[in-house]
Amino acid sequence: MEALKKKILSGKIDAVYFFAGPEGYLKEELIGLIKGALFPSEADAAFNTTIFYGSDLNLGELASKASEYPMFTEKKLIVVRQFEKIKRTGSREQQKHYDEKFAAYIVHPADFTVLILDTDSADKKELDKSPFKELKHFRIDFPAIRNPDLFATEQAKAAGWEFEPDALKLLTAYIEPSAREIAHEIDKIILYASSKHAGNSITATDIYDCVGISKTYNVFELEKALAERNLRLCSGISLMIMDREGQKEGLGSIVRYMTTFFTRIWKLSVPEVRQSPPAEIARILGMYGKQEYFVRNYLGYAKVFSQQQTESAILALRETDAALKGLLPYSDERYLLLRLMQKILGKT
Repeated sequence: MEALKKKILSGKIDAVYFFAGPEGYLKEELIGLIKGALFPSEADAAFNTTIFYGSDLNLGELASKASEYPMFTEKKLIVVRQFEKIKRTGSREQQKHYDEKFAAYIVHPADFTVLILDTDSADKKELDKSPFKELKHFRIDFPAIRNPDLFATEQAKAAGWEFEPDALKLLTAYIEPSAREIAHEIDKIILYASSKHAGNSITATDIYDCVGISKTYNVFELEKALAERNLRLCSGISLMIMDREGQKEGLGSIVRYMTTFFTRIWKLSVPEVRQSPPAEIARILGMYGKQEYFVRNYLGYAKVFSQQQTESAILALRETDAALKGLLPYSDERYLLLRLMQKILGKT
């Protein structure tokens, strides 16, 4: 993605882009860069940018609109959102004609149009079908953020800041793992931190103050209670987190954090991993920047939970996540949490 950004900033703009995946924030960031490279001002960008939705037009109409010369400028930008909903209208013969017209445009796009086709869907079976298959050479994937720690670290670095290890751990434990949410929180935290202390390091105190996390009932204390296999304390801390954040949102944060916690322990069940240098262990566990500081902690946790116990914990967390997403029935979040803790700590 960074290479693509550099290419756009250098003025090398492609005629067609196909954005596939759910991370809308990153897509909008790229669209903003393309607008900045194409047009001398925001007014010019607004005047020469047209946004359609897939349900607004068929492939033939899209090809025609992309082929129309711009007015009063050398370039124009067309963005088609929800491209997966492009209209399929008319007879079979008409639809075939539209498909062929669009395919012909993609092979020889107009040099005065930049066409961005955007779909949240990234299902491989769908992307192998028309009209997506004609766009495979223009496709840029925007999958959901898989490593919030890494993304947050890179966002802070781009702004000239860095996280202290415990600060990064706190941030990614309590916010939604989406690019938009992480970027928004980092902007807010940097603004706060720059007014409170010198230097460019984001501290745990900055996170406590900005995100509204209790210094008594937080994931650090929950982690210690898990390592002690203290069911009562784990449940109490978790319930306080839920009461503060809201039942469903709080439980969601706990499930995300504990899934990361036990997945890392599970990776350490492999002897070769445990015997690796700390920097390599950190990489395998998905811990970035100064997070290597916590490797020793996780090596200790791996001695507390057997591989079977770890796998059972991950299964219980997946079931709880499915319930929160409405895929499994449950009575209320507090019961769901207490049952989860019982399964994880073997107190069934």
